Amino acid sequence: MSSCLKDKFLKDFIDFEGFHLGPEGFWNGSDGSGSFTLGNAFFMNDYNDDEQSWSGFSVSNHTDTQLSGYLNQYSCIAGSGADRSQNYAVLYAYTADTIKFSIPQKITNISLCNSTYTYYSILNGDDFTPKFGGIDGTDHDYFRLILQGLNKNGTVTGTATITLASINDLDIPDFIGNTWTDFNLSSLGFVKYLVFSFDSSRKNENGILTPAYVCVDNIKGILLE
Repeated sequence: MSSCLKDKFLKDFIDFEGFHLGPEGFWNGSDGSGSFTLGNAFFMNDYNDDEQSWSGFSVSNHTDTQLSGYLNQYSCIAGSGADRSQNYAVLYAYTADTIKFSIPQKITNISLCNSTYTYYSILNGDDFTPKFGGIDGTDHDYFRLILQGLNKNGTVTGTATITLASINDLDIPDFIGNTWTDFNLSSLGFVKYLVFSFDSSRKNENGILTPAYVCVDNIKGILLE
């Protein structure tokens, strides 16, 4: 945490540069720790040793923007962290995952970008789903991140829906996000929990078929002292 804002508020800034990952490295919870804490935030991770799989938050410095598919799940399509930093978090949330704040925090910035895996699934399709727009390019498709704030009692303080890709879906130009974008979540108020979930036009009875990943960096906030 850094300097005071008046008498009652503190600033918090969270990046992921403190992780020592080595060249093209990642941390995915395989050490069994189940979580990590940075600044005011507690990040959950669930690693399955039997399947060598994970969900929740991992940390990466991978830079591969060319390789499609699951084997490149730790890369950001921007090729770096936000502001050309090395490290960033990668969230995989099949249902929902949460950042828990030790002190309730108003989030004035969070930087987000698509993963390389998700980007190419949307652009070209994969073994699980066709490309966005479909074969003839006329399908209406979207991929969205839903951020929900909760207070210490678990009451919803607000919801922000962020479109990460859109083809023929909204009254905006078609796009698949490939750069870091900053979002101000102050409208959610002071939150104890920030819950991440995804929605996509590509889904079946078991859930969405678009790879449910997003890269996260540079979380800035104001804390109640």
